Amino acid sequence: MAYPFQLGLQDAASPVMEELLQFHDHALMIVFLISSLVLYIITLMLTTKLTHTNTMDAQEVETIWTVLPAVILIMIALPSLRILYMMDEINNPSLTVKTMGHQWYWSYEYTDYEDLNFDSYMIPTSDLKPGELRLLEVDNRMVLPMQLTIRMLVSSEDVLHSWAVPSLGLKTDAIPGRLNQTTLMSTRPGLFYGQCSEICGSNHSFMPIVLELVPLENFEKWSVSML
Repeated sequence: MAYPFQLGLQDAASPVMEELLQFHDHALMIVFLISSLVLYIITLMLTTKLTHTNTMDAQEVETIWTVLPAVILIMIALPSLRILYMMDEINNPSLTVKTMGHQWYWSYEYTDYEDLNFDSYMIPTSDLKPGELRLLEVDNRMVLPMQLTIRMLVSSEDVLHSWAVPSLGLKTDAIPGRLNQTTLMSTRPGLFYGQCSEICGSNHSFMPIVLELVPLENFEKWSVSML
């Protein structure tokens, strides 16, 4: 999760988030180089009084500043398209979980099990235990196995919501009457926090998401205890 005064993105916990972080750095470096070049040219034009007539009216220069931006856009577009297709790809999911957004809590249903579903409410500040995080802790965490492909089906029962977990690179809109799909896979165990990312009413800030990723053996024990 994020820490105070953090400037960058959260540490990646899934292959998709690792790709997104790499693309972010790639695009940022291109922007930095373009900005440096433009700043240098502006400084040069303001500080020198000499004018090179051949440079001001040259087909070669016009060709360069037409072709170069196109090449830069291609360098940004190709990795971006690759990640988009990667995020939409579903490879034989081992587990399917249906997430429903409500005003203002989440409900989870493990569709591969006969009767495994629960609601997840935020724990009020007055009920927090020492070490727990304000506005982020819930009474029922969603427990999932790590290193397995999990399909998330996201929808809503009332207004627009958005199910988002930054560390896993997930953000899927929950729309009433529509079932959206996304893929989730964690490369390591741990607790991962998220929040509703669509303004959904007065208590929009009070419907957090907590994922507990555990080894498969622990998940099986948890699922048996919940049935």
